[in-house]
Amino acid sequence: MKDLLSTNGLTKKFGRHKVVNAVNIHIRQGDIYGLIGRNGAGKTTILKMISGLVAPTEGDFSLFGKSGKAAYQYMSRIGTLIEAPGIYPNMSAYENMKLKCIAMGVRKQGVIEELLNTVGLGTVGKKKVKNFSLGMKQRLGIALALVGDPDLVILDEPINGLDPQGIAEVRETLFKLNKEKNIPFIISSHILEELSKIATNYGIIHDGVLIKEMTREELLAECSERIELKTDDTRKACIVLENMGIHQYKVVDADTIQIFERLNDGGSITMTLAENGVKTVGITIKNEALEDYYLNLTGGALNV
Repeated sequence: MKDLLSTNGLTKKFGRHKVVNAVNIHIRQGDIYGLIGRNGAGKTTILKMISGLVAPTEGDFSLFGKSGKAAYQYMSRIGTLIEAPGIYPNMSAYENMKLKCIAMGVRKQGVIEELLNTVGLGTVGKKKVKNFSLGMKQRLGIALALVGDPDLVILDEPINGLDPQGIAEVRETLFKLNKEKNIPFIISSHILEELSKIATNYGIIHDGVLIKEMTREELLAECSERIELKTDDTRKACIVLENMGIHQYKVVDADTIQIFERLNDGGSITMTLAENGVKTVGITIKNEALEDYYLNLTGGALNV
């Protein structure tokens, strides 16, 4: 499947400081892409560049199969909620939506009611936004981003500052839109634990650098309980494991295998390997929390 959006060496300097440094990310149709990093890591700047709000200093991006200057012709197909939602507090949700529709040239009958219902605000359309909870304001911001039927939606810290109920409401809204309408999302956050409940893919950013891209399955595998086996011959070790009936394992590199079953059988695994001429250099049980995994990757605090 081709990338819906990909960046190529995307870089942004402010003065001599590189806020974003040669970032390459890849988003496909149907993805919920979580851009994770602490505050100040460069997430918002990346989102602003791919939304056309800030020009890159170096590098470019491909959008819907078009790259360079041609990609900017398709900016109208992106819905954005970057930083605080652009809403008028003394106006109702319906009135805010109407203004956005006028600005976007959207005249479809009933579209405002449809979008408010989609984000769970159908019964409060006439209520002034200043009386909304923070979670309701964020959901209204998402509805505004959906005006014009975008093919990609970019949300910057949509759960920041929300209470558990507000987080759950936003999460369910995004799930619904992704599953029912197949809308791909890019969501930035510094809260990996919450992002892990919805994202299908991740880009981990630290000090403006993309450290790693991975799928949800890869992230969970990294954080699940496992045996980490260091050996001098991974090829032969895999044959021994298969003969032992162990099939849930992953070869990480030239001398490391992660085993996800029979976690209490480390001794017998080591012994069987030795009997078959495979030397065990080291064997440990690992079980990292999501936040710990991030900290180990970046060597720094996450929620700062």
